[in-house]
Amino acid sequence: MKTMAFFNNKGRVGKTSLAYHLAWMYSDLGLKVLAVDLDPQASLTAMFLDEERLEALWQDEEHPDTVYGAIQPILRGTGDISNPHVEMISPGLGLIPGDLGLSRFEDKLSDAWPRCHNRDDSAFRTMTAFHRLVQAGTGWGADIVLVDVSPNLGAINRSALIASDYVCLPLAPDLFSLQGLRNLGPTLREWRRVWADLLTKAPGDLPMPKGAMQAVGYIVMQHGIQDSRPVKAYKRWMDRIPETYRTVVLDEEYTVPLTVNNDPHCLSLLKHYRSLTPMAMEARKPVFFLKSADGAIGAHNDAVRSCYEDFRRLARRIASGLGLVMP
Repeated sequence: MKTMAFFNNKGRVGKTSLAYHLAWMYSDLGLKVLAVDLDPQASLTAMFLDEERLEALWQDEEHPDTVYGAIQPILRGTGDISNPHVEMISPGLGLIPGDLGLSRFEDKLSDAWPRCHNRDDSAFRTMTAFHRLVQAGTGWGADIVLVDVSPNLGAINRSALIASDYVCLPLAPDLFSLQGLRNLGPTLREWRRVWADLLTKAPGDLPMPKGAMQAVGYIVMQHGIQDSRPVKAYKRWMDRIPETYRTVVLDEEYTVPLTVNNDPHCLSLLKHYRSLTPMAMEARKPVFFLKSADGAIGAHNDAVRSCYEDFRRLARRIASGLGLVMP
């Protein structure tokens, strides 16, 4: 089983939509997929579930069938995580639903991080809550876990990323995404370094994530196209992505000039499926599953087929980087 988080320090780059579509694509390609919503905004959950189901999940103070409900015993100091509820979206696709209440876990995780240096067992139990929650949620045989997190460098994301084997970085071709890379690159390296040291102090009877957080590559999302080429305003920033990714995320020298088109670390350039996006949201399905009954006719139908091929190629390329054998 492989665990991959979608992360950028910059918001509104399409990471939640990417996680949603790849979850459906991997399921369509024959893998068993677990999606985990660790963003306190619960945007991924809202893409999967309708309002009636969300209201049922969040109708009382306990929220036992969400990620917040699963970590409640740790949050209250009364015990360990409870067995997480997995909402089966389809036979091969499950979801651990998110919850706005998860933001209450931030202070608890912030407090636990320094206490791990003192070999505090309860601190390690808190820091590994997401890791153990994911492990418990894959008991039905999930092949891949896709984790959605919020766009910040806070304690919740640190714990979520430590629990992830890989990190995929969605980018928009703009200054803000580049600055986001400059922020998260050194932060990921620091988190890896500190966690590697903490593992030497961890209790032996508690399952520990390796904290690899290996960058599998980046995806440029929603770039403008004109005559099959990025418009000039976007191209300026796209040309700077390969160097920034290599130097600040991979901490490598940049000796051979590259573009996103020939950069091996660029997993895909995903088009903006403009009018299809609201159509897919209304139908509550990924863009590439839209049918004529949903309004995808004529040129829209061609775009749906193109979207399917784009995501199939992306899914297979990521699987190759993760060493994941496809059916």
